[in-house]
Amino acid sequence: MEIFDLQLPIFMPVATQASVKTLDWSDISHAGYRIILANAYHLYLRPGIDLIKSCGGLKKFTSWSGYILTDSGGYQVFSMAKLRKVTSQGVEFASHIDGSYHFLTPEKVIQIQIELGSDILMPLDEPVGYPAGEMESRKAVENTVLWARRSRDYFFKTYQPQDPHRPLLFGIIQGATYKNLRKEAVERIVELGFDGYAIGGVSVGEPRSLVYEISQYTAELLPQDKPIYLMGVGTPRDILKTVEFGIKMFDCVIPTRYGRTGTAFTWEGKKVIRNAEYKDDFSPLDPRCDCFVCRNYSRAYIRHLFNCGEITGLRLLSFHNIYFYSKLMEKIRMYYGKKEEWQKFREDVLKFYPEEEDDTRTNSNSAST
Repeated sequence: MEIFDLQLPIFMPVATQASVKTLDWSDISHAGYRIILANAYHLYLRPGIDLIKSCGGLKKFTSWSGYILTDSGGYQVFSMAKLRKVTSQGVEFASHIDGSYHFLTPEKVIQIQIELGSDILMPLDEPVGYPAGEMESRKAVENTVLWARRSRDYFFKTYQPQDPHRPLLFGIIQGATYKNLRKEAVERIVELGFDGYAIGGVSVGEPRSLVYEISQYTAELLPQDKPIYLMGVGTPRDILKTVEFGIKMFDCVIPTRYGRTGTAFTWEGKKVIRNAEYKDDFSPLDPRCDCFVCRNYSRAYIRHLFNCGEITGLRLLSFHNIYFYSKLMEKIRMYYGKKEEWQKFREDVLKFYPEEEDDTRTNSNSAST
């Protein structure tokens, strides 16, 4: 399956504020990426849509030449329980930057993303945390479906459905951990018709087994001829587990967040490079990796950079981690569908990423990435 000219499945580095932390666009391109995720909520607040629009859109503003998926920012808004008010019309919230009040409607969220020049747009939705009651979760589904319809109507006032050059609009499935709500949400969102479908509201604190159960249940209800996107997930284990459910798109801050805190992802599991065991270890981060970090720098040197507080250490480890994720996805595309090769590859990676080490909250949709 392809989206634009990208072979799926894919992982999208998170550039919340139009930047992947510590890295520049040549790093992202050299790591093998041609699509990133940015956050419309953050860019709306700062630097502002008018400024970006006056420059010709987000790609010209940033000089990023690849594709961009923009998240609506629903997660950020709804995580500020004391600073927002929800109605069927939209959501009023106070800016986390200066306290100013704003009102976002489904139509305005789509307008913002159109003016940014996004390639894939996400409608305003209402996620809930974990645990959440069924009544609260049902109300969130109702708003998400209502807003999806309004978003779609507004989108197709701007673009013709058959226009091959238009951006894509995805629908988002909510429903928390309630299968009856997930099923209802799928039926109603799919009936509206979107270019792809996103599974939202997972990996927000629930046990990992429940993340997989709900993701699988939801994904298998969705049309398999459209791309399915698991929002804000995940670890290497998450990806290897959930890609088997038919999920084709992933994003998460984990590669760069872990990189900035001294943890490397390797083909032999996670390595906390600040640990004393690497003090005089002059081998590369990962002998099986051919990224420029592994070709040029030792574990001992990178550990030294972290212990001295040198920013270069954060950059080197962040690059290595996104490169590892890029190669992970490349191998998934290579082996998935080849039964014996896939099983061997999957088992070889999973043995170094046991479930008990995974975080229970990996969702990337946070203010700090």
